[in-house]
Amino acid sequence: MYDFSELAELININSYTKNKAGVDENGSIMRKKFEALGYKTEVFERKDFGNHLYFTSQKKEGPNILLLGHLDTVFPPGTFEGFKEDEEWIYGPGVCDMKGGNLVMVEALRAQEKIFNIDIFLVSDEEIGSDDSREFTKEIAKNYEYCLVFEAAGKNDEIVVARKGIGTFYVDIEGKAAHAGNCYSDGIDANLEAAHKLISFSHLTNLSKGTTVNVGKIEGGIGANTISPQARLILEARFTTQSERDRVLAEITEIVNSSYVLGSRAILSGGLQRDVMEESEAQLLFIKKIEKWSKQKILTEKRGGGSDANIAASVGVVTLDGFGPYGDGDHTIHERTSKKSFINRIELVSKIFKGFIDEL
Repeated sequence: MYDFSELAELININSYTKNKAGVDENGSIMRKKFEALGYKTEVFERKDFGNHLYFTSQKKEGPNILLLGHLDTVFPPGTFEGFKEDEEWIYGPGVCDMKGGNLVMVEALRAQEKIFNIDIFLVSDEEIGSDDSREFTKEIAKNYEYCLVFEAAGKNDEIVVARKGIGTFYVDIEGKAAHAGNCYSDGIDANLEAAHKLISFSHLTNLSKGTTVNVGKIEGGIGANTISPQARLILEARFTTQSERDRVLAEITEIVNSSYVLGSRAILSGGLQRDVMEESEAQLLFIKKIEKWSKQKILTEKRGGGSDANIAASVGVVTLDGFGPYGDGDHTIHERTSKKSFINRIELVSKIFKGFIDEL
């Protein structure tokens, strides 16, 4: 029976993104594990977040693999804490998103006689969009032929070959206040402009192509007797292809620059958080190698949510996600991970690493 005490130690640390001390404690434990395997550590010191950690191995001629993970979780102190288990499941904050995946990396590397050309980057701000770590990830990923990301596996231990791109946008609308009864015509209604824009944004959704545009928040105005002088829309766009990304981004800009209410003006801010990760022929060829090394069929799936896999894929590295154990309830107090999947993932990734190193 596998001893989950190392996972329990990680789960029992609160590593909420904005809890720098907790994230750094989690990182310190991971650093000790990787350095015990011969890794050298580069620390990217951060003031407002936990430190990002880059671990490098010994090198041989041949391709290199980057392993990606994150140290942060979504739960503030006191909201969901502690490790629990029963016969089939482990429960706790980050158990599948993604402390379980990080430990799979460690266990699979421990199974190797020697480690070459397999490096690791653990970031501290993935759960809030990786705004701080994004450029580090891009620059590091450019040096690798392959990238494996250790977010949770699918229900049947599928790996992830595609993820939607995600953009978050803010539209600030300026109008002109006026008394709604006495001086109605003197006003420029920012709320009315926002309503027109909201409807136009909603028309950008194309479910048949996997594209959604959602105005999740709208606010504006002063009161019922005043023509609204300002309004704000917050919207999110998700897309599965680069062509849909380009269409949506262009049309959002066009809508913002168009005035439906004469005299109103709008300012667009925000932008692309994670670029789209599309399935590719290079991925399929790499999966065939993985199947040869592991001597098992690899199931795949596509997901609507984003991860740092999107960032690595955006710079051209062949990227596969979902190498952590299967779990569900992530981002809720019901988060859990399958013990069976956790063990299966260690076995699979151990075989992948061995096959890769043996071919160098």
